[in-house]
Amino acid sequence: MAEVIVVDSAAAAGELVASHIVREVASLPAYTLGVATGSTPLPVYEALAAHARAGVDFSQVSAFALDEYVGLPAGHPESYRAVVDRHVAQPLGLDPRNVHVPDGSLAGIETAGQRYEDALSGHGGVDLQLLGIGATGHLGFNEPGSSFGSLTRVKTLTERTRIDNARFFASLDEVPIHCVTQGLGTILRARHLVLLAFGEGKADAVAAAVEGPLTASMPGSAIQLHAHVTVVLDPAAASGLEHREYYQWAQDHKPDWQGI
Repeated sequence: MAEVIVVDSAAAAGELVASHIVREVASLPAYTLGVATGSTPLPVYEALAAHARAGVDFSQVSAFALDEYVGLPAGHPESYRAVVDRHVAQPLGLDPRNVHVPDGSLAGIETAGQRYEDALSGHGGVDLQLLGIGATGHLGFNEPGSSFGSLTRVKTLTERTRIDNARFFASLDEVPIHCVTQGLGTILRARHLVLLAFGEGKADAVAAAVEGPLTASMPGSAIQLHAHVTVVLDPAAASGLEHREYYQWAQDHKPDWQGI
């Protein structure tokens, strides 16, 4: 069972997770962080940036992004390369050589997935993978029906996901139809998964992922297969959980030394 932690706000969740990462980096400076995009992980990045401004050294940390759009022009502000640079690499002072994003350029797209798998394996994997969850239950761009054993590959986005992401573009027509995304099997290789969700709109997906049946129709349920999962929620996102009282009891009585 995943550990479920409910905090008062997205900002509190960001500080909780960031403080854990800071402690990990203190003991392992060459830490590897799996980074997600979208609005959900921003409170974590903002809290990490505050720690960086306070003097925490992240210069040896490596980052691996979950996914990238296919076919956006180089330097496009909504490419995930640009988003990761803007919200993670620059504020934390990461070495650009240690920041990895799947290659979404059309030239060589046939091998983009395998090349990213090779880069992950060659690096030694991810220590902590940050995750959001979509309203359809998708992790990364693994839409419903994705195999739990899937690896990094090119995927076709659902129209729902394109509509959800259109807020970052001038129009829906500008949202790419394809992406390169880590597979569920790739994500499950990370040593620690931290899934964040905020707002009532995520409550059903969170409940299905944490407490529902293990099914490819709910990609988020793949977290049930992992040995070390932390789910950090605000009260609205936790509102659909059947065992909410137990999670709170466990949270209130957890030994301090265990961390998250």
